Parts: sequence; C-alpha cells; structure tokens
Amino acid sequence: MQEPSLDDLLQRASLPKVVGIGETGLDYYRLGERTVADMEWQRERFRVHIRAARQTGKPLVIHTRSASDDTLAILKEEGGDVGQTGQATGVFHCFTETQAVARAALDLGFYISFSGILTFKNAADLREVAQFVPLDRMLIETDSPYLAPMPHRGKTNNPSYVPLVAQQIAEIKQQSLQTIAETTSRNFEQLFTGVMA
Repeated sequence: MQEPSLDDLLQRASLPKVVGIGETGLDYYRLGERTVADMEWQRERFRVHIRAARQTGKPLVIHTRSASDDTLAILKEEGGDVGQTGQATGVFHCFTETQAVARAALDLGFYISFSGILTFKNAADLREVAQFVPLDRMLIETDSPYLAPMPHRGKTNNPSYVPLVAQQIAEIKQQSLQTIAETTSRNFEQLFTGVMA
C-alpha cells in the first residue's frame, strides 16, 4: 500500500469528522536488525504529517518511543515557532518520556497525554513527569486496547478505565477527581475543536 501524500492528507483532513492528524511520529523501540538510519522513511512520513497539520491547522497526535531527540528536532525543523501562524500543535500521546522531553514538548505548544502506565508500580519517574506537567496542558487516555491501568493491568483496556488514570493524576496533583475530569475535558475540547468546554 502506498503511503498517503501531503495532498491526500489535506483532502482527508477537510472531511467534517476529521479533528486531528495522526497518530504519527517515530518509534525506534524495536529496531531489530535495522538501524536508526534505516528509519528515514519514518522520519519522512512524520514530516509529511507535520506539514499537513500546519496547512490545515489541525492538531498532531504524536507517538514517540525511543526516538524523542529526533521527534523534537523534526518538530522544530518542520513545526514552526511558538505563536507563529501555521505552527504545528497537538498532543504527545501515551507519554512515557522524561521531564526534559515533556518540557521541550510544552515549549513547542503541545499537550501531554497520560495513559494507564501512570498507575503501574514501576512508573515512579513518569508520575514525577505528571507532577511537572501543568494541569492546563494535560490530557488522559486509554491507548486501548493496550496498557490497562491497575488493577486491570494485563487485560484488554477500554474507555471505562479512563477514570483510573484521572484518579492517579488527582493524587499526584492533590486535586479532586472532578477538577481533573473537568480540566482534562476542557483541554481536549480546546485542542481538538478550538472551543472552551
């Protein structure tokens, strides 16, 4: 199957139900026999998606795994400066990176979305990142069907588990669950519709 061109993406993005571009990004986690250099096709696909987001004004949904340096470098090269017309914005979904990566993403105008991983016992570093990320720049998600939060870890994930991620964030932020729900819902509406909830 041929990858969609920029024109293909622009045409599809004009459909009324399309609210974002992606999931797109870079993943070097399972290279196997390949090298990072072999992933040039992935970097080029990412660039095309960024260009589509800039031209349409729709947010990017970014996946990055073991590739944050390249992800951020390409966003800076392709995404425009913060506040610039046509700047790429969006969300780093299912965030698992460091606080430094979160800071760089926030500086570029992106939101950070946390999944059920935040509830895992071995995710103390990620909980520190969640503490750092301002609540008005945070989203929550399932990343269904994977990464079910505790106590459902290892099972098929589903949207009914989102409150468990919200509860973890409420504990981290020392806020009520209602505050987390209202704020992250408002953030979602702002990002994907441009309207305050």
